[in-house]
Amino acid sequence: MKEISPSDIDALYSRLKREAEQAGYQLNPDVEFTKDLVKGLLINEQRYGYWACPCRLSYGNREEDTDIICPCDYRDPDLDEFGACYCGLYVSSAIARGEKPLKSIPERRPPRNQRIKPVIPIQSPASQSSIPSPQPLPYPVWRCKVCGYLCARDSPPEVCPICKAKKERFERFW
Repeated sequence: MKEISPSDIDALYSRLKREAEQAGYQLNPDVEFTKDLVKGLLINEQRYGYWACPCRLSYGNREEDTDIICPCDYRDPDLDEFGACYCGLYVSSAIARGEKPLKSIPERRPPRNQRIKPVIPIQSPASQSSIPSPQPLPYPVWRCKVCGYLCARDSPPEVCPICKAKKERFERFW
């Protein structure tokens, strides 16, 4: 395994910080802590070929670990409920500004035998002789009233990743 250099960590840290801010997210302001997490992502990338969350056990199988590839499926619900993701890489604006303390986040990843991805059947246009009734979606769909961005999740994002409108500018779309 190749040694992870400080310049590798700094480069990925800068990239993640830039991309997070462009999408309306914040990295943990504790730079030393955050760079340790970035190093963990780089180590897991060498080990498994993908950025498995450095704070969770990986199965070493991309298909089984898809939910914990950073940014993981649990980041946004954790941010909404606790102000930070499980590992603390991403934090809310209030935590980033020091207005709210960062606390321990409980694990929301279900046990391996309970992880079932909801599947919504899709018919090809050729096979649609009549339009079927819509299937219930596993999450509500939210629409940014400013730019029209759509996302399917339990609640709207803190900031629209497209136009940077705040959470209150979203409406339930579906």
